[in-house]
Amino acid sequence: MQAETSPKINLVYDSQDIARGIDALAQGLLERHPAPNGLGLVGVHTGGDRLVRRVEQAMARRLGRPDLGLTKGLVDISFYRDDWSRLRQVPKLRATVIPWDVECREIVLVDDVIFTGRTVRSALEAIFSLGRPARVELAVLVDRGHRELPLQPDLVGLTLPTQRSESINVYLFDDPARDHALLEPGKYQE
Repeated sequence: MQAETSPKINLVYDSQDIARGIDALAQGLLERHPAPNGLGLVGVHTGGDRLVRRVEQAMARRLGRPDLGLTKGLVDISFYRDDWSRLRQVPKLRATVIPWDVECREIVLVDDVIFTGRTVRSALEAIFSLGRPARVELAVLVDRGHRELPLQPDLVGLTLPTQRSESINVYLFDDPARDHALLEPGKYQE
């Protein structure tokens, strides 16, 4: 009898790497927006909530302030996906919560990983269904390549070339010392 081999899972970023990536996003945002008071930060469900808060905290630290009080929101892309027929299970529906008018606002869309660009496309559709922002910038913690759409982030915290068949999963916790990212076998095949 042949022993089964378990899928290979590798730690690719530890908590210090994640903190460096978040700090790079904060620094980049402050270079682009030295007075960020009017910015709206929008995270993509599911990891976007914690990441948006971490990016804002890093920006505040860099400015020597306890808090920036930026407007924050979350977008659910479920209704805007283009792969419904390929999913093995129906995605969990979550509320899009953007408690301010997006019309004519500068928005930074924040996501943990960019891969094909399809999540970003869906998030943009969700945002534009609420109004027409003045500008939308994209900030991602990890860029793993393999774009299928002509979408590139304005700001990237970390870059990790991967195989298309792999997946990067970022885990952010209440305690940042536990943060990490894993490279795992993915759902896409070569």
